[in-house]
Amino acid sequence: MNHKDLLNELKIDRSQRETHRAGPPGWLWPVLGAVLIVLLAGAGAWYFLGNKPVEVQTATAVSPASNPDAGAVLQATGYVTARRQATVSAQITGTLTEVLIEEGDRVQKGQVLARLDDSAYKASLVATQAQAAAAHALVTQLQAQSVQNERDAQRLEALVARGLVSRQDAEQARTQVNSIRAQLAAQQRQAKAADAQVNVAEVNFDYTVVRAPFNGVITTKDAQVGEIISPLSAGGGFTRTGVGTIVDMDSLEVDVDVNEAYIGRVKPNMPAEAILDAYPDWRIPAHVIAIVPAADRGKATVKVRVALENKDGRIVPDMGVRVSFLEQQAASASQAMAPKGVLVPAKAIVQREGHDIVFVLAGDKVQQRAVTPAAQNYGDMRLVPERVQAGDTVVITPPDNLNDGMRVAVAAKTQD
Repeated sequence: MNHKDLLNELKIDRSQRETHRAGPPGWLWPVLGAVLIVLLAGAGAWYFLGNKPVEVQTATAVSPASNPDAGAVLQATGYVTARRQATVSAQITGTLTEVLIEEGDRVQKGQVLARLDDSAYKASLVATQAQAAAAHALVTQLQAQSVQNERDAQRLEALVARGLVSRQDAEQARTQVNSIRAQLAAQQRQAKAADAQVNVAEVNFDYTVVRAPFNGVITTKDAQVGEIISPLSAGGGFTRTGVGTIVDMDSLEVDVDVNEAYIGRVKPNMPAEAILDAYPDWRIPAHVIAIVPAADRGKATVKVRVALENKDGRIVPDMGVRVSFLEQQAASASQAMAPKGVLVPAKAIVQREGHDIVFVLAGDKVQQRAVTPAAQNYGDMRLVPERVQAGDTVVITPPDNLNDGMRVAVAAKTQD
């Protein structure tokens, strides 16, 4: 083979070169792009949705000995009420010239709360006092005249005995004595009547001052200076019927409505414990005062009066309160019979595949634990003998999509 033949063999066929340059077909690139987009969307959905924590509410498992409702026979809700409160008003109609109270003021019995315009009553009092003074002055005059007439009559009777004057003169003098005595008696009665008028005027004048009927706290201020106040509702909205409301804080107690199906469990003087909605960690010792012998047909409840054994400035009327009626037993006996295990809210126990399950918080994830709750209820709590420890945080009303090991975000801790 010569040199020319070798060069010819090194030449590349043009048809083969074009085929090599063509590469993959044109439809393949759009397909690859669509697959890549789907993969990226799936990865993003898994990251943002599958890894998103589930929002839950939690509570703390407590020991039966420390649970306030562990020995409760029954629980009921109600409100703080005052057995003694009054809307203070005047006993006469008049215009307010002073109002000396504000909401929250503590007042003592007899303390002046307001004053009415007293000009007319003061003038009436002065007039009756003057009339009484005149009546008493006339009594004094008649008394002096009666004494003088008595002396004159005695002298004339002595002269008659000596024959110096006629008996007729002595009789006339005695008649004058009796007449003055009658006038004196009548005038004394007039003076007493005038004194009674003075007393009436003084009472009316005193009515212009409004005083506290008992020790308490002002809860409302209902009138202002310049307004007309009246013990009766007169004049529409232009007349006030009270200056303010005073509440005796020492008379505060709790009224609760007990379902009539359970009223047999409540007895007078039964120990109880009250928890205010405003202060859920403050447990107030209490006891039953009385069971009101009347049922509410609409609500099927019976009212029970409960006394608060500890009074405090934080307790105010109309506060919401929950009362636990307690069993009457010795503390040592209750501790000896304290059940084994912990108490969790009944809503924390759910069914999963035919088993009772509790979700316990461990960091930001939950652990699923199978439990066997005791048959006895403790109010709205259930006793879990094992698998849960006191102080563990459990999920209340777990959602259906919550599973073991999932991340959670605590929305609110509803119960301690």
